[in-house]
Amino acid sequence: MDSTTKDNADAPLPAQQAVSPPEGVTQKLTLEPNDARRLAKLCGHLDSHLQQIERRLGIEVRNRGNQFSLTGPVQQTKIGRQILQALYAETDEGKDLSPDEVHLALQQANREDSERDETPSDKSEVTLIRTKKCTVKPRGTNQLGYVRAVQTHDINFGIGPAGTGKTYLAVACAVESLLKNEVERILLVRPAVEAGEKLGFLPGDLSQKVDPYLRPLYDALFEMLGFETVGKLIERNVIEVAPLAFMRGRTLNNSFVILDESQNTTREQMKMFLTRIGFGTTAVITGDPSQIDLPRGQASGLKHCMDVLERVTDISFTHFGARDVVRHPLVQLIVEAYDEHEQQHSRD
Repeated sequence: MDSTTKDNADAPLPAQQAVSPPEGVTQKLTLEPNDARRLAKLCGHLDSHLQQIERRLGIEVRNRGNQFSLTGPVQQTKIGRQILQALYAETDEGKDLSPDEVHLALQQANREDSERDETPSDKSEVTLIRTKKCTVKPRGTNQLGYVRAVQTHDINFGIGPAGTGKTYLAVACAVESLLKNEVERILLVRPAVEAGEKLGFLPGDLSQKVDPYLRPLYDALFEMLGFETVGKLIERNVIEVAPLAFMRGRTLNNSFVILDESQNTTREQMKMFLTRIGFGTTAVITGDPSQIDLPRGQASGLKHCMDVLERVTDISFTHFGARDVVRHPLVQLIVEAYDEHEQQHSRD
């Protein structure tokens, strides 16, 4: 991109309404080029994006044109500068910024800041997943490691809470592999386990009854390939979406296979699925062990295989946590609250 950012400690800023600024330092920033339309997209309607950044970071952001002043704790203002720079760079593509995109930028910046001292992050290469309709960028060390593992291993596990991008990134990798002719087809598989509701009361035949369970996979495909293209590929069996029970007896060669919601498989079903893998096939198994809908007393195939296969070479395991959640900020707090409650309950 041709846009750049630079410090401008001497740039004057206008006097604004008297508000008690947060304690800390004031950092100044000038965004270049000085483009009024891009700056309007950055700030949002009535400065809503700047207010969103202020609330999440506990800082104060003032601006006049392309000159910004950030006041607050040193580390938080530093993160704020990085977010403004990153978001302004995105406006160079001509798109509007949504509150969701600002939220994701905040999530990524906070995550990278917390990870900086934990593990060295390889920033030498940005991994982008290119599909027909969009380009998907992994956010944070865990998502980046997950995508790279999927690209280099035949069998991969993505394990963690809802909203961490496990299934979405797996579908994106599958679509990219198909478009590059690295695989001949995509199979999206889910166990048709009743989550508190009975399949028999749903209208239609079996395929129509299980369709609601597969809807998240359809939605990701539509976003990446378009409704018409997905329909044609399903008609030609290039994309197959099916319940897990339909996999028995098959051998899957030259395919990209995703088993979603794998926490709801039994031990026998998980073994059956893993032994379907043939030559030229990549398999991704995603699941959340904290959301098991199996009948009481029945062991989860995902939990079991995590113990059985953890020492098997060439199988990758990526574990996601609450800080990897990329949905509404409340989702992260909900996941953390449940984790804390379960830990207290297990101690009691």
